[in-house]
Amino acid sequence: LLQDLSVRWSLKRDDLCGLELSGNKTRKLEFLLAEALDKGHDCVVTVGGLQSNHCRATAVAARMVNLESHLVLLVKDQMLEQDPGLEGNLLLSRLTDATLHLCAASTYRSLGGDLQAADRLNEEMAQQLRRQGKNPYVIPVGGTCPLGTWGYLSAVDELQEQLSPEDPVDHIVVAAGSGGTLAGLALALHLAGGKQQLHGVNIQHEPDVYRKLIASEAMGLGCDETLASAVAGEVQLLSGAGLGYAQSSQLELRCLAEVAKVSGVVLDHVYAGKALYHFCEYAKANPDAFRNSHILFWHTGGLFGLYSQAERLQSLPKRVSSFQPTQPQPKVGEREKK
Repeated sequence: LLQDLSVRWSLKRDDLCGLELSGNKTRKLEFLLAEALDKGHDCVVTVGGLQSNHCRATAVAARMVNLESHLVLLVKDQMLEQDPGLEGNLLLSRLTDATLHLCAASTYRSLGGDLQAADRLNEEMAQQLRRQGKNPYVIPVGGTCPLGTWGYLSAVDELQEQLSPEDPVDHIVVAAGSGGTLAGLALALHLAGGKQQLHGVNIQHEPDVYRKLIASEAMGLGCDETLASAVAGEVQLLSGAGLGYAQSSQLELRCLAEVAKVSGVVLDHVYAGKALYHFCEYAKANPDAFRNSHILFWHTGGLFGLYSQAERLQSLPKRVSSFQPTQPQPKVGEREKK
């Protein structure tokens, strides 16, 4: 990708955080579930889309520490009374005995269709569980909250140890969904005095939503308003929503297929694949800003959700043929016996 600009690519593989967990949510859940256990909760509640990577990771991580998980999943209205099936992330969530609570997407939109709407659905589910005698720990959508953001403060420490001083990174690119990963990276890079330009490719919300969230997360971690505003202002936000959340164009799918073909790295279609495609389109339109640069792409995982796109990926080159081995020739001794 971007060969004409002679860029050098590096990849931060948060998709390799463990097979079942796989993805950026693992870093946040490490802190969030520690608090849930420390405070004596017996289950967790969170919210996301039908193929939510975050909900799947939460279900798996909760089961690993012996907590029940309750997932509020947003579905199309006509699917509300249907079994959602076992495709992609749903298979792992249900294998780990998560309880799925289907909520009509129209209800979410009627509440504002934003992070606050997701928080409200989370809290109403938690209230239902409390009436049943349970003690739920509420995890915000995407694990996005100041405590979860600590996961990406430590991630930047890890990155600094891995980077070579002789070949510094000029740009860091990451998908922005709920925004917690972006907020943690923004604050950590600022505090570390990094010179890299951080690009957040917004998949879900408007740029102002992310800037406010970054500032809010920074203040939640003890920064004053001036510092929080400076951190939020340093991030370059690029549009990457395309056709809409979890809706992929053929160009986006073609990009992630090409990456897999040439590198063996598989991107998901909701976040990482979209982010890389739209960042590259931006770089092509602004070549002087990226020519001969070193770009680090932060792979946030999400492979399991890609299975839901199998039908649309039928256009991939079909390298399939029948194979008929030749009949083995009898050995010399066997010929003589005959």
